[in-house]
Amino acid sequence: MKITLVIAAVCIAVAYADPAISQARSSTATSTKPGRFLSLPVPAKCARRPKEFSYRGRNMFLSSHVPALANKKVDWLDGRNLCREYCMDLVALETQEKNNLIFRVIQQNDVPYIWTAGRICDFAGCENRPDLEPKNVYGWFWSATREKIQATNRIPQGWGYNPWSQTGHKKRPQPDNAEYDINQTKEQCLSVLNNVYNDGIAWHDVACYHEKPVICEDNDELLRYVAATNPGIRL
Repeated sequence: MKITLVIAAVCIAVAYADPAISQARSSTATSTKPGRFLSLPVPAKCARRPKEFSYRGRNMFLSSHVPALANKKVDWLDGRNLCREYCMDLVALETQEKNNLIFRVIQQNDVPYIWTAGRICDFAGCENRPDLEPKNVYGWFWSATREKIQATNRIPQGWGYNPWSQTGHKKRPQPDNAEYDINQTKEQCLSVLNNVYNDGIAWHDVACYHEKPVICEDNDELLRYVAATNPGIRL
């Protein structure tokens, strides 16, 4: 089931229109800082985007493995924008098979944490939605695809385990919005942490301003847009 994001789209004068493009340069509800926007893809970067590994035909890369990005850590929105410039987006972990692949990448490269495309739908347009309540259980979605994440308090359908950690700062199952009790900052974004709480590799809700490396994956909408607006480009 897709979540409809109610944001003011800016018209783009191109023959090909995609939801991923209409979000760009809009007043974005995913930003925690006023005046920040989603980036448009950069055709030259899309054409030479890193293709480190893949899942079902979608190329991916770990930012710390790209020389120009090796030491770069970014907040959640800047992570999306970093990926989007390459016609990609933050990785979404929709299936156990894909989740296991990303967990292996994290383990084999001793990556302490990454951002994913996960976000809680607690902004304008998410009000009065019984299907999203309570938000910490039913309100999470993959921003790259706008697909809902299954309920956080049970093993997802088709999975053999619950990817959300069973502990954290409060020693409670995730998501726990723990930082709100410390400084009133909501934990609105989904990060994969590597044994930070002696819990192995697992999902955690984290405040979006924290800076982390990212795993980017191909975004079909952005690739189609760049192909349609740049005849002859090889992607």
